[in-house]
Amino acid sequence: MTRASVPCRTLVPMVTETPPTTLVMPAREHILDRSPEALRALLEGWGEPGYRADQLSRAVFAHGATEFASIPGLPAALRARLEERFRIAPPEVLARVTSEDGATTKVLLDLGGGAAVEAVRMAYDPEDASSAGRARVTLCVSTQVGCAMGCTFCATGQQGFTRNLTTSEILAQVLHFVREADGDPSRRVTNVVFMGMGEPLANYAHTLEAVRWLVDERGLHLRQRGITISTVGLRSGIRRLVAEGLQVNLTISLHAPDDELRRELIPAAAGTTIDELVESAREYIAATGRRVTFAYALLDGVNDGEEQARRLASRVRGLQAHVNLIPYNPTAGEGLRRPTRERVRAFLRTLQSLGVNATVRIERGAAIAAACGQLRTDVERERASANAPRTSPRGEGFPEASARGFA
Repeated sequence: MTRASVPCRTLVPMVTETPPTTLVMPAREHILDRSPEALRALLEGWGEPGYRADQLSRAVFAHGATEFASIPGLPAALRARLEERFRIAPPEVLARVTSEDGATTKVLLDLGGGAAVEAVRMAYDPEDASSAGRARVTLCVSTQVGCAMGCTFCATGQQGFTRNLTTSEILAQVLHFVREADGDPSRRVTNVVFMGMGEPLANYAHTLEAVRWLVDERGLHLRQRGITISTVGLRSGIRRLVAEGLQVNLTISLHAPDDELRRELIPAAAGTTIDELVESAREYIAATGRRVTFAYALLDGVNDGEEQARRLASRVRGLQAHVNLIPYNPTAGEGLRRPTRERVRAFLRTLQSLGVNATVRIERGAAIAAACGQLRTDVERERASANAPRTSPRGEGFPEASARGFA
């Protein structure tokens, strides 16, 4: 047993400026919203040698550059032209929460226009090393602001859907922690999981463009097998992913052993059956040779019974697959509870006794609101509370925002 982590939260105020009365120029495009090939073609079209594109992307990914003026070796005229057309500045941090042992950090990043997304850095136990012999550092990133899937047990699902993230906004979450590592090999990012806010396959194009930057030698140059894409079960997206020819990992959210309960827990899944998802998993396994993971959030008295474990085993047994059991992390689900440790272990033992490869997810971050959407929900509630008028003994309303640390 490890000592419970104690959260240490830093909240950063969002500064609102008075809108200018003069003509507003169009927003500059982020350089990472161009693919490596498109970036090279652009610079060659400007008369620059193609290696300038590689020089630029290396500065961003390997050295954490946040302004063109800081990139050595670029001609002054090229820097000025890039500055006029593009940007590489990072998003502001609205909130940051770190566990006492420093193993888990979550940030809330400001994307502008009231949009904010979460990203999490998890430092695994040093004994759980990657194949390259380094301590593994996993980032969990978001692909949408909010989510349209409406999962009843997910804080993000209760926030509703706002918009898709751009490629650069997805990559900005990774680059935030790359800069924090500051070249320290022990803090180098080794794995990225698309399991944060939103449904990655509902933002397919930008998610895949981000993946390609992450695995490209001109980008972060991660192993393809160090990338995991999680989906609630969008079959069309899974089929497209099969055709990509990538070796990334796939996780499919089940959360129930039967279609009726799954429709209750995941309203957006009403048109897809578990049998169809199992077939999609078979297709992915056949095409890639990669094991597929089925995610299963355990909810006390809802989907964690022994008979439900047996029905789940009958659905997935015989597949080159793994069941990842996730004890519910209380968020926005009204009336939902976390199962006892005994019930979690009993569910796991039943699956294993029936020949299913299953484990319980290593818990990192419960004490720092690391479940999907929790930090954003918590910060929004705190801001609303801070901005709400208070009543003085005379009954006069007065704001107390500064008392909550936002001013």
